[in-house]
Amino acid sequence: MGILSGDPKNEPLHYGEVLSLWGAAKGAVSCYQAYINHAGDKDLKKILDALIDQAKLEIKECDSILIENGIAPSPILPERPHANLEDIPIGARFTDPELAAKIATETSLGLVACSTVMGQSIREDIGILFAKYHLTKAALGGQILRMNKEKGWLIPPPLQVKISGEE
Repeated sequence: MGILSGDPKNEPLHYGEVLSLWGAAKGAVSCYQAYINHAGDKDLKKILDALIDQAKLEIKECDSILIENGIAPSPILPERPHANLEDIPIGARFTDPELAAKIATETSLGLVACSTVMGQSIREDIGILFAKYHLTKAALGGQILRMNKEKGWLIPPPLQVKISGEE
């Protein structure tokens, strides 16, 4: 039997795994809570709530692994208080299309981050955990894309259009 071939939970974490677990989703909750304060659209708020729930789950699971391995988790930002959209000055307020574009971008970056952790992990449980997060983020990304299309908020890049008769 080779090295590190037993129960993954009994294997040591390497520094890349520790760093990935240590920083997972910590800023997302506070950020998404601020976005909710700016959001007016109910569908956008529903997706933001789902993103917050997912970030809290990731924080809980990653912190648990760190603690089990004797590593202190990173601090988390305090929860943001609720604010009324009407109390935010118009010039300082994010619009719903801006928020939707921002969460679409952040979700796609989350997919890349999860893929990176999956690729660098030597502990199977860590790779599988981030594969689970990747799948959830992909599903949320699909919801965000559908919402952006339905609301007319999607600004596509130039599209390649073939003219009939051209090859």
